[in-house]
This record gives sequence, C-alpha cells and structure tokens, in this order.
Amino acid sequence: MTASDLAQRQLDAYNAHDLEAFVACYAEDVVVLAGDQVQGKGHDYLRERYTPQFTARSCRADLLNRVEQGEWVVDHEHAFGTARGEVKLLVAYHVAEGAIDRVIFMS
Repeated sequence: MTASDLAQRQLDAYNAHDLEAFVACYAEDVVVLAGDQVQGKGHDYLRERYTPQFTARSCRADLLNRVEQGEWVVDHEHAFGTARGEVKLLVAYHVAEGAIDRVIFMS
C-alpha cells in the first residue's frame, strides 16, 4: 500500500463516519499538529476529537488535489462540518511502517 493509498483510505473512512476504520489508518502513537503546535497524540486523542463529528454525521471532506513524495502525502481539501465549520486546508500525512504517524493541518 502506498502513502497515497493510506491517505485515501483514511479520507474514505472519514467521509463514511467510520471511526474505527479511520483510527486504524493511524499509528498508535500518531502526533497531530496544527502548524507547529501539537494538538494531540495517539488513538485516544483521535477518538475524542472525531467522535462528536462522526456521531452527528456532520463532517466530510472533498479532495481537491493530492501530492505524494516518498513517505509524505499532502492533500488540499475542502472540509465541511468540522469543529471550525467549512474550511479549505492543506493536510500533510507522514506514513511509516504502514500507518500514518504524523499529521500536520495547515489552513
């Protein structure tokens, strides 16, 4: 599975509001950043952050563009129903050992 395949798998799970399939794409010790600020770490953080949106079935993201370079994938997304409402953003995913181990949100 390529880094792009994994990024697509997590995006599909996000849009399907399938929390366990979404979390399964990430390393147990994933680090989530907004810019250079750590927002949270690990599967428990992902569950806490995304459960309300997935339960409400309020979130979805449209992929506008994707670039892959080695272990990195950068998606340009148009997201709806997020904690911040509707946003366009860049999201960088770093993949190691078959899982996303770092996410950087840039908007």
